[in-house]
Amino acid sequence: MSDTEALFSVLRKSADSGCVAAIEGSVREGPDRDLCRVNVLDFAARHRLNEERTIAAFLHAARLGVFELSWNVLCPGCGGVLDAGATLKTINREEYDCGLCAAGYKPTLDEMVEVTFTVSPRVRRIAAHDPDTLPEVEYYRQIFWSSGVDLPETLGASLAEFTVDSIELRPGERAVLSVELPNHFVILFDPVTHGTHFIEVKGEPTRERQTLSMVFNKVQAPAGTIQMRPGPLRLSLDNQTDRRVLPGLWIAGDSLHRLLGRRRPFLTAKRLLTNQTFRDIYRTDTLDIDQRLKITSLTFLFTDLKGSTALYERVGDLVAYDLVRQHFRVLYEVVAAEAGAVVKTIGDAVMATFPTPDRALAAALRMREEMTRINAERRNEDLLLKIGIHEGPCLAVTLNDSQDYFGQTVNVAARVQCLASSRAIYVTRSVVEDPKAAKILAASGLQPTMQRAALRGIADETTVYEIP
Repeated sequence: MSDTEALFSVLRKSADSGCVAAIEGSVREGPDRDLCRVNVLDFAARHRLNEERTIAAFLHAARLGVFELSWNVLCPGCGGVLDAGATLKTINREEYDCGLCAAGYKPTLDEMVEVTFTVSPRVRRIAAHDPDTLPEVEYYRQIFWSSGVDLPETLGASLAEFTVDSIELRPGERAVLSVELPNHFVILFDPVTHGTHFIEVKGEPTRERQTLSMVFNKVQAPAGTIQMRPGPLRLSLDNQTDRRVLPGLWIAGDSLHRLLGRRRPFLTAKRLLTNQTFRDIYRTDTLDIDQRLKITSLTFLFTDLKGSTALYERVGDLVAYDLVRQHFRVLYEVVAAEAGAVVKTIGDAVMATFPTPDRALAAALRMREEMTRINAERRNEDLLLKIGIHEGPCLAVTLNDSQDYFGQTVNVAARVQCLASSRAIYVTRSVVEDPKAAKILAASGLQPTMQRAALRGIADETTVYEIP
Protein backbone atom coordinates (compact mmCIF):
# COMPACT_ATOMS: atom_id res chain seq x y z
CA MET A 1 0.00 0.00 0.00
CA SER A 2 1.36 3.43 -0.98
CA ASP A 3 1.62 6.29 1.50
CA THR A 4 -1.29 8.07 -0.20
CA GLU A 5 -3.49 4.97 -0.05
CA ALA A 6 -2.63 4.61 3.64
CA LEU A 7 -3.66 8.24 4.30
CA PHE A 8 -7.03 7.78 2.62
CA SER A 9 -7.54 4.51 4.46
CA VAL A 10 -7.15 6.40 7.75
CA LEU A 11 -9.33 9.25 6.47
CA ARG A 12 -12.21 6.89 5.70
CA LYS A 13 -12.33 5.97 9.38
CA SER A 14 -12.93 9.55 10.52
CA ALA A 15 -14.89 11.24 7.70
CA ASP A 16 -17.98 10.66 5.58
CA SER A 17 -17.32 7.96 2.97
CA GLY A 18 -18.96 9.87 0.11
CA CYS A 19 -16.87 12.96 0.84
CA VAL A 20 -13.67 10.94 1.10
CA ALA A 21 -14.40 9.19 -2.21
CA ALA A 22 -14.90 12.57 -3.95
CA ILE A 23 -11.70 13.98 -2.41
CA GLU A 24 -9.68 10.90 -3.33
CA GLY A 25 -10.97 11.00 -6.89
CA SER A 26 -10.00 14.64 -7.21
CA VAL A 27 -6.54 14.05 -5.77
CA ARG A 28 -5.87 11.12 -8.09
CA GLU A 29 -7.46 12.31 -11.33
CA GLY A 30 -8.46 15.98 -11.08
CA PRO A 31 -6.61 18.75 -12.94
CA ASP A 32 -3.95 20.66 -11.02
CA ARG A 33 -6.04 23.82 -10.70
CA ASP A 34 -8.79 21.88 -8.86
CA LEU A 35 -6.31 21.03 -6.07
CA CYS A 36 -5.03 24.55 -5.46
CA ARG A 37 -6.90 26.65 -2.87
CA VAL A 38 -9.94 24.40 -2.98
CA ASN A 39 -13.23 26.19 -2.29
CA VAL A 40 -14.87 23.57 -0.06
CA LEU A 41 -18.40 24.93 -0.51
CA ASP A 42 -18.05 24.84 -4.29
CA PHE A 43 -16.53 21.34 -4.07
CA ALA A 44 -19.54 20.15 -2.06
CA ALA A 45 -21.98 21.72 -4.53
CA ARG A 46 -20.27 20.21 -7.59
CA HIS A 47 -20.21 16.74 -6.04
CA ARG A 48 -23.67 17.09 -4.45
CA LEU A 49 -22.34 16.55 -0.96
CA ASN A 50 -23.45 17.85 2.43
CA GLU A 51 -21.50 21.04 3.19
CA GLU A 52 -20.83 20.29 6.86
CA ARG A 53 -19.64 16.74 6.15
CA THR A 54 -17.43 18.03 3.34
CA ILE A 55 -15.85 20.67 5.57
CA ALA A 56 -15.23 18.01 8.22
CA ALA A 57 -13.66 15.68 5.65
CA PHE A 58 -11.26 18.35 4.39
CA LEU A 59 -10.31 19.26 7.98
CA HIS A 60 -9.52 15.63 8.80
CA ALA A 61 -7.59 15.36 5.52
CA ALA A 62 -5.57 18.46 6.39
CA ARG A 63 -4.80 17.07 9.83
CA LEU A 64 -3.48 13.88 8.17
CA GLY A 65 -1.32 15.87 5.78
CA VAL A 66 -3.30 15.29 2.58
CA PHE A 67 -3.96 19.03 2.26
CA GLU A 68 -2.33 22.22 3.47
CA LEU A 69 -4.82 24.59 5.07
CA SER A 70 -4.49 28.30 4.23
CA TRP A 71 -6.05 31.40 5.81
CA ASN A 72 -6.24 34.09 3.12
CA VAL A 73 -6.91 37.78 3.76
CA LEU A 74 -9.09 39.10 0.94
CA CYS A 75 -9.82 42.48 -0.56
CA PRO A 76 -13.61 42.90 -0.38
CA GLY A 77 -13.46 45.09 -3.47
CA CYS A 78 -11.59 43.05 -6.10
CA GLY A 79 -11.48 39.68 -4.34
CA GLY A 80 -7.69 39.51 -4.51
CA VAL A 81 -5.66 37.65 -1.89
CA LEU A 82 -3.74 40.28 0.08
CA ASP A 83 -1.96 37.86 2.40
CA ALA A 84 -1.96 34.14 3.19
CA GLY A 85 -0.77 32.04 6.11
CA ALA A 86 -0.86 28.50 7.41
CA THR A 87 -2.64 29.55 10.63
CA LEU A 88 -4.98 32.30 11.78
CA LYS A 89 -2.11 33.56 13.92
CA THR A 90 -0.52 35.12 10.82
CA ILE A 91 -3.33 37.67 10.55
CA ASN A 92 -1.67 40.22 12.78
CA ARG A 93 -1.94 43.58 11.02
CA GLU A 94 -4.35 46.37 11.89
CA GLU A 95 -5.00 47.07 8.21
CA TYR A 96 -4.36 45.41 4.86
CA ASP A 97 -3.90 47.50 1.71
CA CYS A 98 -5.07 46.55 -1.77
CA GLY A 99 -3.01 48.17 -4.51
CA LEU A 100 -5.53 47.39 -7.24
CA CYS A 101 -8.37 49.07 -5.32
CA ALA A 102 -6.15 51.72 -3.69
CA ALA A 103 -7.89 51.10 -0.37
CA GLY A 104 -7.08 49.80 3.09
CA TYR A 105 -9.25 47.39 5.08
CA LYS A 106 -9.33 46.36 8.72
CA PRO A 107 -9.54 42.55 8.73
CA THR A 108 -12.73 40.86 9.91
CA LEU A 109 -13.36 37.13 9.95
CA ASP A 110 -16.79 37.35 8.26
CA GLU A 111 -15.98 37.88 4.58
CA MET A 112 -12.37 39.12 4.55
CA VAL A 113 -10.67 35.86 5.53
CA GLU A 114 -11.25 32.70 3.52
CA VAL A 115 -10.04 29.19 4.34
CA THR A 116 -8.85 27.04 1.46
CA PHE A 117 -7.11 23.69 1.03
CA THR A 118 -4.20 22.90 -1.31
CA VAL A 119 -3.03 19.34 -1.87
CA SER A 120 0.24 18.58 -0.10
CA PRO A 121 3.26 18.16 -2.41
CA ARG A 122 4.06 14.85 -0.72
CA VAL A 123 0.66 13.54 -1.85
CA ARG A 124 0.65 15.07 -5.34
CA ARG A 125 2.86 17.70 -6.92
CA ILE A 126 0.90 20.39 -8.79
CA ALA A 127 2.01 23.42 -10.77
CA ALA A 128 0.84 25.88 -8.09
CA HIS A 129 3.48 24.53 -5.69
CA ASP A 130 5.86 26.53 -7.92
CA PRO A 131 3.66 29.56 -8.61
CA ASP A 132 6.34 31.40 -10.60
CA THR A 133 6.08 28.71 -13.28
CA LEU A 134 2.34 29.21 -13.80
CA PRO A 135 1.17 30.91 -17.00
CA GLU A 136 -0.14 34.42 -16.45
CA VAL A 137 -3.81 33.42 -16.66
CA GLU A 138 -3.37 30.53 -14.22
CA TYR A 139 -1.44 32.74 -11.80
CA TYR A 140 -4.43 35.06 -11.63
CA ARG A 141 -6.82 32.12 -11.28
CA GLN A 142 -4.92 30.03 -8.73
CA ILE A 143 -2.85 32.56 -6.76
CA PHE A 144 -4.06 36.15 -7.04
CA TRP A 145 -7.84 35.88 -6.93
CA SER A 146 -9.64 34.22 -4.06
CA SER A 147 -11.81 31.14 -4.31
CA GLY A 148 -14.81 33.43 -3.84
CA VAL A 149 -14.35 35.06 -7.25
CA ASP A 150 -16.33 33.06 -9.81
CA LEU A 151 -13.80 33.07 -12.64
CA PRO A 152 -14.95 31.81 -16.05
CA GLU A 153 -13.32 28.89 -17.86
CA THR A 154 -12.43 31.41 -20.56
CA LEU A 155 -10.50 33.64 -18.15
CA GLY A 156 -7.82 34.36 -20.75
CA ALA A 157 -10.42 35.80 -23.11
CA SER A 158 -11.95 37.84 -20.27
CA LEU A 159 -8.56 39.32 -19.37
CA ALA A 160 -7.87 40.14 -23.01
CA GLU A 161 -11.01 42.31 -23.13
CA PHE A 162 -9.41 44.95 -20.91
CA THR A 163 -5.66 44.30 -21.24
CA VAL A 164 -3.73 46.82 -23.36
CA ASP A 165 -0.49 44.85 -22.99
CA SER A 166 1.31 42.60 -20.48
CA ILE A 167 4.72 41.03 -20.07
CA GLU A 168 6.64 38.53 -17.92
CA LEU A 169 9.83 39.79 -16.29
CA ARG A 170 12.25 37.41 -14.64
CA PRO A 171 14.23 38.46 -11.53
CA GLY A 172 16.49 41.41 -12.35
CA GLU A 173 15.06 41.77 -15.86
CA ARG A 174 14.06 45.05 -17.50
CA ALA A 175 11.83 45.74 -20.47
CA VAL A 176 10.28 48.57 -22.44
CA LEU A 177 6.74 48.39 -23.81
CA SER A 178 5.50 50.69 -26.54
CA VAL A 179 1.72 50.99 -26.29
CA GLU A 180 -1.07 53.25 -27.45
CA LEU A 181 -2.91 54.76 -24.46
CA PRO A 182 -6.70 54.61 -24.95
CA ASN A 183 -8.99 57.38 -23.82
CA HIS A 184 -9.86 55.52 -20.59
CA PHE A 185 -8.64 55.30 -17.01
CA VAL A 186 -5.77 52.77 -17.11
CA ILE A 187 -4.15 50.67 -14.36
CA LEU A 188 -0.61 49.32 -14.45
CA PHE A 189 -0.76 46.30 -12.13
CA ASP A 190 1.41 43.33 -11.14
CA PRO A 191 -0.35 40.44 -9.32
CA VAL A 192 2.88 39.13 -7.78
CA THR A 193 4.12 42.20 -5.90
CA HIS A 194 0.70 43.95 -6.06
CA GLY A 195 2.59 46.97 -7.39
CA THR A 196 0.12 49.42 -8.93
CA HIS A 197 0.17 52.72 -10.81
CA PHE A 198 -2.91 54.57 -12.06
CA ILE A 199 -2.97 56.54 -15.30
CA GLU A 200 -5.74 59.08 -15.77
CA VAL A 201 -5.94 59.41 -19.54
CA LYS A 202 -7.71 62.59 -20.61
CA GLY A 203 -7.44 65.55 -22.92
CA GLU A 204 -6.74 65.81 -26.63
CA PRO A 205 -4.89 62.88 -28.28
CA THR A 206 -1.17 63.46 -28.86
CA ARG A 207 1.37 62.11 -31.32
CA GLU A 208 4.28 62.89 -29.00
CA ARG A 209 5.62 59.83 -27.19
CA GLN A 210 5.00 59.95 -23.43
CA THR A 211 7.14 58.03 -20.93
CA LEU A 212 6.49 56.25 -17.65
CA SER A 213 8.79 54.10 -15.50
CA MET A 214 7.92 51.61 -12.79
CA VAL A 215 10.19 49.59 -10.51
CA PHE A 216 8.92 46.39 -8.87
CA ASN A 217 10.48 45.58 -5.51
CA LYS A 218 9.55 44.08 -2.15
CA VAL A 219 8.41 47.43 -0.77
CA GLN A 220 4.74 47.90 -1.64
CA ALA A 221 4.52 51.67 -2.05
CA PRO A 222 1.15 53.44 -2.14
CA ALA A 223 -0.40 53.46 -5.61
CA GLY A 224 0.35 56.65 -7.50
CA THR A 225 -1.67 58.45 -10.16
CA ILE A 226 -0.34 60.31 -13.19
CA GLN A 227 -2.28 62.23 -15.83
CA MET A 228 -1.53 61.54 -19.49
CA ARG A 229 -3.11 62.14 -22.89
CA PRO A 230 -4.36 59.50 -25.30
CA GLY A 231 -1.54 58.44 -27.58
CA PRO A 232 1.83 56.62 -27.64
CA LEU A 233 3.45 55.61 -24.35
CA ARG A 234 6.95 54.27 -23.73
CA LEU A 235 6.62 52.16 -20.57
CA SER A 236 9.87 51.18 -18.81
CA LEU A 237 9.60 48.27 -16.34
CA ASP A 238 12.30 47.10 -13.93
CA ASN A 239 11.99 43.94 -11.83
CA GLN A 240 14.24 44.31 -8.78
CA THR A 241 12.73 41.37 -6.90
CA ASP A 242 13.96 37.77 -6.68
CA ARG A 243 10.72 36.54 -8.28
CA ARG A 244 9.09 36.70 -11.66
CA VAL A 245 6.58 39.53 -12.08
CA LEU A 246 3.63 39.82 -14.47
CA PRO A 247 2.83 43.52 -15.02
CA GLY A 248 -0.12 44.34 -17.23
CA LEU A 249 -1.76 47.52 -18.45
CA TRP A 250 -5.53 47.31 -17.87
CA ILE A 251 -8.45 49.49 -18.95
CA ALA A 252 -10.57 50.14 -15.84
CA GLY A 253 -13.89 49.76 -17.60
CA ASP A 254 -17.01 47.63 -17.69
CA SER A 255 -15.20 44.41 -18.72
CA LEU A 256 -12.93 44.55 -15.66
CA HIS A 257 -15.80 45.40 -13.33
CA ARG A 258 -17.94 42.58 -14.71
CA LEU A 259 -15.17 40.08 -14.04
CA LEU A 260 -14.60 41.32 -10.49
CA GLY A 261 -18.33 41.32 -9.78
CA ARG A 262 -18.70 37.55 -10.30
CA ARG A 263 -18.76 36.04 -6.82
CA ARG A 264 -19.68 32.71 -5.20
CA PRO A 265 -19.91 31.45 -1.60
CA PHE A 266 -16.68 30.41 0.09
CA LEU A 267 -15.60 29.03 3.46
CA THR A 268 -15.03 32.03 5.73
CA ALA A 269 -12.88 32.03 8.83
CA LYS A 270 -15.99 32.85 10.86
CA ARG A 271 -17.80 29.76 9.62
CA LEU A 272 -14.80 27.54 10.30
CA LEU A 273 -14.43 28.85 13.85
CA THR A 274 -18.07 27.91 14.46
CA ASN A 275 -17.50 24.39 13.09
CA GLN A 276 -17.43 21.65 15.72
CA THR A 277 -14.95 19.46 13.84
CA PHE A 278 -12.49 22.35 13.58
CA ARG A 279 -12.73 23.07 17.30
CA ASP A 280 -12.29 19.40 18.14
CA ILE A 281 -9.25 18.95 15.88
CA TYR A 282 -7.36 22.21 16.32
CA ARG A 283 -8.39 23.24 19.85
CA THR A 284 -5.68 25.62 21.09
CA ASP A 285 -3.79 26.01 17.80
CA THR A 286 -5.93 28.86 16.46
CA LEU A 287 -5.12 32.30 17.88
CA ASP A 288 -2.17 33.82 19.70
CA ILE A 289 -2.87 34.90 23.26
CA ASP A 290 -2.70 38.60 22.29
CA GLN A 291 -4.77 38.40 19.10
CA ARG A 292 -8.13 40.17 18.93
CA LEU A 293 -9.87 39.48 15.61
CA LYS A 294 -13.16 41.16 14.84
CA ILE A 295 -16.31 39.36 13.72
CA THR A 296 -19.07 41.70 12.59
CA SER A 297 -21.88 39.18 13.09
CA LEU A 298 -21.95 35.95 15.09
CA THR A 299 -24.88 34.24 16.78
CA PHE A 300 -24.55 32.94 20.34
CA LEU A 301 -26.77 30.32 21.95
CA PHE A 302 -26.68 29.66 25.69
CA THR A 303 -28.46 26.79 27.42
CA ASP A 304 -28.83 25.74 31.05
CA LEU A 305 -30.70 23.00 32.84
CA LYS A 306 -33.43 24.26 35.13
CA GLY A 307 -33.38 22.72 38.59
CA SER A 308 -30.28 20.58 38.07
CA THR A 309 -29.42 20.71 41.78
CA ALA A 310 -32.85 19.36 42.67
CA LEU A 311 -32.39 16.69 39.99
CA TYR A 312 -29.27 15.37 41.72
CA GLU A 313 -31.11 15.26 45.04
CA ARG A 314 -34.17 13.56 43.53
CA VAL A 315 -32.57 10.77 41.46
CA GLY A 316 -29.11 10.50 43.01
CA ASP A 317 -25.67 11.40 41.72
CA LEU A 318 -25.12 8.38 39.44
CA VAL A 319 -28.44 8.58 37.57
CA ALA A 320 -28.28 12.37 37.36
CA TYR A 321 -24.72 12.26 36.03
CA ASP A 322 -25.69 9.82 33.25
CA LEU A 323 -28.76 11.91 32.40
CA VAL A 324 -26.77 15.14 32.22
CA ARG A 325 -24.17 13.43 30.03
CA GLN A 326 -26.93 12.26 27.71
CA HIS A 327 -28.23 15.84 27.56
CA PHE A 328 -24.74 17.14 26.66
CA ARG A 329 -24.33 14.48 23.97
CA VAL A 330 -27.63 15.44 22.36
CA LEU A 331 -26.79 19.15 22.44
CA TYR A 332 -23.39 18.56 20.83
CA GLU A 333 -25.01 16.54 18.05
CA VAL A 334 -27.67 19.17 17.39
CA VAL A 335 -25.17 22.04 17.40
CA ALA A 336 -22.85 20.24 14.96
CA ALA A 337 -25.74 19.30 12.67
CA GLU A 338 -26.74 22.98 12.41
CA ALA A 339 -23.23 24.18 11.44
CA GLY A 340 -22.44 25.38 14.95
CA ALA A 341 -19.81 24.61 17.56
CA VAL A 342 -19.85 24.26 21.33
CA VAL A 343 -17.40 26.81 22.70
CA LYS A 344 -17.50 25.57 26.29
CA THR A 345 -19.61 24.10 29.03
CA ILE A 346 -19.94 25.66 32.47
CA GLY A 347 -21.52 23.27 34.94
CA ASP A 348 -24.72 22.17 33.22
CA ALA A 349 -24.68 25.17 30.85
CA VAL A 350 -23.55 25.27 27.22
CA MET A 351 -22.23 28.16 25.15
CA ALA A 352 -22.40 27.59 21.38
CA THR A 353 -21.85 29.71 18.29
CA PHE A 354 -23.48 29.69 14.86
CA PRO A 355 -22.63 31.61 11.68
CA THR A 356 -26.21 32.91 11.28
CA PRO A 357 -29.30 33.39 13.49
CA ASP A 358 -31.41 30.86 11.56
CA ARG A 359 -28.97 28.05 12.31
CA ALA A 360 -29.05 28.90 16.02
CA LEU A 361 -32.85 29.08 16.06
CA ALA A 362 -33.16 25.75 14.23
CA ALA A 363 -30.78 24.21 16.78
CA ALA A 364 -32.77 25.63 19.71
CA LEU A 365 -36.03 24.17 18.39
CA ARG A 366 -34.40 20.79 17.85
CA MET A 367 -32.88 20.88 21.34
CA ARG A 368 -36.28 21.51 22.83
CA GLU A 369 -37.77 18.63 20.84
CA GLU A 370 -35.00 16.27 21.94
CA MET A 371 -35.40 17.14 25.61
CA THR A 372 -39.16 16.54 25.29
CA ARG A 373 -38.46 13.17 23.67
CA ILE A 374 -36.04 12.08 26.41
CA ASN A 375 -38.47 13.18 29.13
CA ALA A 376 -41.29 11.26 27.45
CA GLU A 377 -39.16 8.13 27.31
CA ARG A 378 -38.35 8.49 31.00
CA ARG A 379 -41.94 9.51 31.87
CA ASN A 380 -40.82 12.51 33.89
CA GLU A 381 -39.72 16.12 33.47
CA ASP A 382 -36.10 15.79 34.59
CA LEU A 383 -34.54 17.68 31.65
CA LEU A 384 -35.92 21.21 31.47
CA LEU A 385 -33.76 23.30 29.16
CA LYS A 386 -33.54 27.11 29.22
CA ILE A 387 -32.30 28.64 25.95
CA GLY A 388 -31.28 32.18 24.94
CA ILE A 389 -30.03 33.47 21.57
CA HIS A 390 -28.49 36.78 20.49
CA GLU A 391 -26.61 37.95 17.39
CA GLY A 392 -24.09 40.75 16.96
CA PRO A 393 -20.42 41.74 16.69
CA CYS A 394 -17.69 40.27 18.87
CA LEU A 395 -13.98 39.55 19.13
CA ALA A 396 -12.40 36.15 18.60
CA VAL A 397 -9.83 35.70 21.38
CA THR A 398 -7.91 33.09 23.33
CA LEU A 399 -9.07 32.58 26.91
CA ASN A 400 -7.92 29.82 29.25
CA ASP A 401 -5.83 28.22 26.48
CA SER A 402 -8.79 27.82 24.12
CA GLN A 403 -10.43 29.81 21.34
CA ASP A 404 -13.25 31.91 22.80
CA TYR A 405 -15.24 35.10 22.22
CA PHE A 406 -15.45 38.43 24.00
CA GLY A 407 -17.80 41.39 23.88
CA GLN A 408 -21.20 42.76 24.77
CA THR A 409 -22.95 40.39 22.34
CA VAL A 410 -21.74 37.45 24.43
CA ASN A 411 -22.90 39.13 27.64
CA VAL A 412 -26.36 39.87 26.26
CA ALA A 413 -26.81 36.31 24.98
CA ALA A 414 -25.95 34.89 28.40
CA ARG A 415 -28.33 37.29 30.15
CA VAL A 416 -31.17 36.53 27.71
CA GLN A 417 -30.84 32.83 28.55
CA CYS A 418 -31.32 33.70 32.22
CA LEU A 419 -34.79 35.07 31.36
CA ALA A 420 -35.96 31.77 29.90
CA SER A 421 -38.11 29.34 31.76
CA SER A 422 -38.30 25.66 30.92
CA ARG A 423 -39.33 24.96 27.33
CA ALA A 424 -39.44 28.68 26.40
CA ILE A 425 -36.74 30.05 24.12
CA TYR A 426 -35.78 33.71 24.47
CA VAL A 427 -34.22 35.59 21.55
CA THR A 428 -33.42 39.20 20.72
CA ARG A 429 -34.72 41.45 17.96
CA SER A 430 -31.74 40.74 15.66
CA VAL A 431 -32.71 37.06 15.68
CA VAL A 432 -36.44 37.35 14.96
CA GLU A 433 -35.82 39.98 12.28
CA ASP A 434 -33.41 37.73 10.40
CA PRO A 435 -35.29 36.72 7.20
CA LYS A 436 -34.29 33.05 7.33
CA ALA A 437 -35.07 32.79 11.04
CA ALA A 438 -38.46 34.37 10.40
CA LYS A 439 -39.19 31.69 7.79
CA ILE A 440 -38.39 28.96 10.33
CA LEU A 441 -40.78 30.48 12.85
CA ALA A 442 -43.53 30.84 10.24
CA ALA A 443 -43.06 27.27 9.02
CA SER A 444 -43.25 26.02 12.63
CA GLY A 445 -46.38 28.06 13.36
CA LEU A 446 -44.63 29.84 16.23
CA GLN A 447 -45.51 33.42 17.14
CA PRO A 448 -42.87 35.18 19.27
CA THR A 449 -44.13 37.38 22.08
CA MET A 450 -42.30 40.68 22.50
CA GLN A 451 -41.43 42.16 25.87
CA ARG A 452 -38.99 44.60 27.43
CA ALA A 453 -36.61 43.18 29.97
CA ALA A 454 -33.86 44.44 32.26
CA LEU A 455 -30.76 42.32 31.79
CA ARG A 456 -28.28 42.06 34.63
CA GLY A 457 -25.24 44.24 33.94
CA ILE A 458 -26.86 45.92 30.89
CA ALA A 459 -27.78 49.57 31.45
CA ASP A 460 -30.82 49.89 29.20
CA GLU A 461 -33.82 47.63 28.93
CA THR A 462 -33.64 45.18 26.03
CA THR A 463 -36.37 44.05 23.66
CA VAL A 464 -36.61 40.26 23.82
CA TYR A 465 -38.98 37.71 22.32
CA GLU A 466 -40.32 34.58 23.93
CA ILE A 467 -40.84 31.64 21.59
CA PRO A 468 -43.40 29.44 23.38
